[in-house]
Amino acid sequence: MARTIAKDHDQKRLGILDVAAQVFARIGITRASMNDVAKECGISKATIYHYYASKDELIHGILDDYLSTLRDRVCQLNLADLNPEEQMQIVVLEFLIAYDGMDYQHKIQNEGLPLLSGAQQSILKGYQREMVEVVSNVLLQGFPDQLGKDKTQLKFTTMSVFGMLNWFYMWHPKATVKERKRYAKTVTKMVFHGIKGVN
Repeated sequence: MARTIAKDHDQKRLGILDVAAQVFARIGITRASMNDVAKECGISKATIYHYYASKDELIHGILDDYLSTLRDRVCQLNLADLNPEEQMQIVVLEFLIAYDGMDYQHKIQNEGLPLLSGAQQSILKGYQREMVEVVSNVLLQGFPDQLGKDKTQLKFTTMSVFGMLNWFYMWHPKATVKERKRYAKTVTKMVFHGIKGVN
């Protein structure tokens, strides 16, 4: 007879992911053990393995949940009937709002991704590429002559936008919604009008 799944199974899995992200961010993924995660969760190591068969599966679970949720938020934005500058401000703000409270998950991306299998990395990088495409497409609409014929420049410009977002995340993790809105406007004005456009 098949084992029944508890009603709170998914809730417990997500709870483990949240705690594990904190442990990995604080100790480091390579140094932290499943036992460390179990202790922080207040459960046995055997219980951890009931939900996640290995440390790699746990890392993948954290990053998959984080990046897929972020991808859905950004890629499902309704940008119809908006000009490129308006689109950019909405997209940038969505990233900034989504980053709020996700410091641990965001922090372990660089260390965690290379530790996963090629198939797992492919899935996660796919989420990242979809989000990069959203920003690239907005830039192409705004600057078709400057970026349409130069893929390298388009890439440089797109990743510079993400660089500004990551700077804000690193130095203003406790920013209010009002501050995030102001920064989204600043980034957009700089991209579309340069420093002179920032008021």
